[in-house]
Amino acid sequence: MSATEDVQQLDGPSLAEQDKLAKRESGVSEQSPMRLRMEKFIHEQQKEIVAGLEEVDGKLFQVDTWQRPHGGGGITCVLQDGNVFEKAGVNTSVVYGTLPRAAIQKMRVNHKALDPDVESVEFFAAGLSMVLHPSNPMAPTVHLNYRYFETADADGGTQAWWYGGGCDLTPSYLFDEDAIHFHKTIKEACDAHDPAYYPRFKKWCDDYFNNKHRSESRGVGGIFFDDLDETEKDQEQLFSFVQDCLKAFLPSYVPIIERRKVMPFTDEEKQWQQIRRGRYVEFNLVHDRGTSFGLNTPGSRVESILMSLPLTARWQYMHEPEKGSREERLLNVLKNPVDWVH
Repeated sequence: MSATEDVQQLDGPSLAEQDKLAKRESGVSEQSPMRLRMEKFIHEQQKEIVAGLEEVDGKLFQVDTWQRPHGGGGITCVLQDGNVFEKAGVNTSVVYGTLPRAAIQKMRVNHKALDPDVESVEFFAAGLSMVLHPSNPMAPTVHLNYRYFETADADGGTQAWWYGGGCDLTPSYLFDEDAIHFHKTIKEACDAHDPAYYPRFKKWCDDYFNNKHRSESRGVGGIFFDDLDETEKDQEQLFSFVQDCLKAFLPSYVPIIERRKVMPFTDEEKQWQQIRRGRYVEFNLVHDRGTSFGLNTPGSRVESILMSLPLTARWQYMHEPEKGSREERLLNVLKNPVDWVH
């Protein structure tokens, strides 16, 4: 046996290798580690959501499966130039990696369970992310992301863990009934777990999805949360909450897109949509932590990370909507977030 082989044996299998073996031998059950249960859940939801959106559009998604050299991988489902969606992406990703000491120290601000005395620690991250950009300017863009992150001990046991995510609606033309329906559906999912969740996470969403350089929200909001761990509720309760939020997506959005996808529109209204898409791009590239984290992760898959960007957008110098117009009303709401449901 060489010295190198001896070191590898002493180190033992990586977290990714342990999980691969566990899935092969026993599959995934309610007794499996949470990371495997979350991975299974997001893959099931991805299939369900893609099938639902294909029914709306009438065109099939392109499915792109990829692997990471250090463990994990993802499934990128993209639909471009569809009948309803100009660009739609529904991604799942599973990432295994190692956090260096500097990253551990930074994360300990929110997660005291992390060991501050180690040089590095293995981590696991899994999530489902989605952005849908409809062609019709009367139909709203929608974004969703639910994710789970954990660090592991040398034996594969969980050290620290947390959930994050949310979903939000970004119309170019505001229909109050759409915003009310979207928020009402999300609120019902939240209320089933904690009546304080919806108002708390709605405000978090309004604060987070904000183009601070323009003093306007990206859209009409939804919910957003991050770093939910054992200090919030136990792991099973939070997993159940995230499951219900993700399952609420199709009921929250499909009735809206079905109402708006064939509405008539003018060239001027299409141009306004392009300007609003420009604001969407600004947020994703300037302020979004997920984009920044993805692009700064070694071995990241840039195409999947930038899937959230629209196929087309516009930046028009010093554009101002007409006084009293629908475009101006949208801007007023984006500058002063509304409580759509109580």
